[in-house]
Amino acid sequence: MRRRRNRMSDINVVPYIDVCLVLLIIFMVTAPMLTQGVKVDLPKAAAKTMVHQSTPPIIVTVNQRGSLFANIADNPRLSIDRHRLTSLVSGALKRSPGRKVYVKGAAGATYGKVVDAMVLLQQAGAKTVGLITDDDQRKA
Repeated sequence: MRRRRNRMSDINVVPYIDVCLVLLIIFMVTAPMLTQGVKVDLPKAAAKTMVHQSTPPIIVTVNQRGSLFANIADNPRLSIDRHRLTSLVSGALKRSPGRKVYVKGAAGATYGKVVDAMVLLQQAGAKTVGLITDDDQRKA
């Protein structure tokens, strides 16, 4: 009498390897897409006072209503539209490429409006955008 060999011990692992390789490729392709966004310089510890530079930084302020103001505009106290902001910052960065760019959001400004300003600055050519905050110790 001949003994039959159990077929369960002969598992074919080739399809499982194929599935794993396909999943690996999917993860390799999608991982870089998940890290899109605006580069932001955030402090690692307590905020320090900004060091004065030879060229003053570009500061874009977002008020509670979402209006935009730029310190490089003809009149920094008047709000400017998105296109004017982009052209002003683009021109300023072409004249001095190493110039720092900051966003100063009012306490009542929505997160979306501040991020929108940061995206506009990135479109204007700013490689990095910093955030300006008020020092809590000065208020006390």
